[in-house]
Amino acid sequence: MQASVDDLSRRPVVVMTAGGLNPTLVVQHLVKDGFDVHVLLENAEGKGEITRRRAKKLGWINAVGQLGTMMAARLLRRLADRRVAELLARHNFERRLPDNVPIHPVTSINAPETKALVDEIGPGAILLVSTRLMAARQLAAMPCPVINLHAGINPNYRGQMGGYWSLRENDPENFGATLHLVDAGTDTGGTLYEVRTRPERSDFISTYPLLLTIASLDIVSRSLRDALGDRLAPKVSTEPSALRFPPTLWSWIWCGVTRRIW
Repeated sequence: MQASVDDLSRRPVVVMTAGGLNPTLVVQHLVKDGFDVHVLLENAEGKGEITRRRAKKLGWINAVGQLGTMMAARLLRRLADRRVAELLARHNFERRLPDNVPIHPVTSINAPETKALVDEIGPGAILLVSTRLMAARQLAAMPCPVINLHAGINPNYRGQMGGYWSLRENDPENFGATLHLVDAGTDTGGTLYEVRTRPERSDFISTYPLLLTIASLDIVSRSLRDALGDRLAPKVSTEPSALRFPPTLWSWIWCGVTRRIW
């Protein structure tokens, strides 16, 4: 039996995010669905910090190439405006957070101030949407389940740009999103729900995450209701696992020109 709106309103949900359109839509949906939502808004990681971290793992050539793709995708968002506006109008969304949602700025989801705010709010569930990784020590200190919205099907499309990689690897049936519990790894926690959809011709690397976010909204609510009702049933997949990163700029352009996968 699903929890009623009154039951949900007595147990807050904390959404942790670094901001942006995708988490804004998630919060709007949760408010419409009757959840008592608090937003903890962290400072976004700088591109230099991200690039240095990737360089340690993948080398500077790959890290700089990935930075180039991220910058190109940001510039190309203007080309995506028509598609974005179409999706927002189709699903009756706005570009700003609801006025009645408390917003708590924090430096990082891993900061002591974040733990103090969580203790003060007393949520029944925490949802991560577009944040840095939560440190193992911080995760262990959380008083309730921590769930992540991941724009990819786990475990083969962990990390970043999972929708893009599913298309690039001739696996369009797995163009989708996953709700999963957060553990110490990167998108390695048990899967709660999955959803799959299909991009349209007007979609590309700058619109895939928005498309997947909208497709996942129902399972976001379902996961949080399960958490609030102590009904979580995570599943561990035995499928091959791969951690994904943005493609390098030259690889992305090559694939776009030769295969029309942008």
